[in-house]
Amino acid sequence: MTPPAVQVNNLRFSYPDGTPALNGISFSIAPGERVALVGPNGAGKSTLLILLGGLLQADGAIEIFGSSVIPKNLHEIRNKIGMVFQDPDDQLFCSTIFDDVAFGPLNMRRPAEEVRQRVAAALEQVGLAGFEHRSAFHLSGGEKKRVSLATALSMDVDILALDEPSSNLDPRTRRAIIRWLQKCNKTLVIATHDLDLAYETTNRTMILQSGRIMADGPTTEILTNRELLEHSNLELPLQFQQTENR
Repeated sequence: MTPPAVQVNNLRFSYPDGTPALNGISFSIAPGERVALVGPNGAGKSTLLILLGGLLQADGAIEIFGSSVIPKNLHEIRNKIGMVFQDPDDQLFCSTIFDDVAFGPLNMRRPAEEVRQRVAAALEQVGLAGFEHRSAFHLSGGEKKRVSLATALSMDVDILALDEPSSNLDPRTRRAIIRWLQKCNKTLVIATHDLDLAYETTNRTMILQSGRIMADGPTTEILTNRELLEHSNLELPLQFQQTENR
């Protein structure tokens, strides 16, 4: 029997000053599911993604495809889940795009030719073929975001965890990211304030508020429920607001 892609049990986490971020949440995500994490600022969305990737430790239990997210398993976990941060500059630090995208596979001690192939394939997937020898520091915000995606794809992970993938993008680049996510065949966990993106790219939505899961269900039901969204300090996706105003 295939284990869940993500299994979380009674997860609790507090910031160093003692402020609680997550208050005993539990859920599972099946392989291939596309899940949006939505909620107001401070709801715990980004913290949850960081914990899934093993970048911080918390009380409770997290499993990725049956493997516990604990320090001794992090090498294995990072072969299964790829993180894409909200700000690409937090993720891109090498002199060339090739080096940025190759960083993960090289640290996993993959052979040089395999690394080259992984980099080329990842850049091809995000529409940046031939960018290997350019510097990320000279790219647009949208191009940097796509390079960040490529750094995760080069690891050939099963799960992508994306924090605000549409933030600070112009409309055309945002639409390109949405199209890419729609075609992506991996398990997706997307933390976002962009409810239109969530509606178009996911099949399940969890609303987080004050570190708790306030709602969990099909995206088409959660994100069209005005009363539920307003109770969680959210609004209907713009496309539905426009429909109501016609």
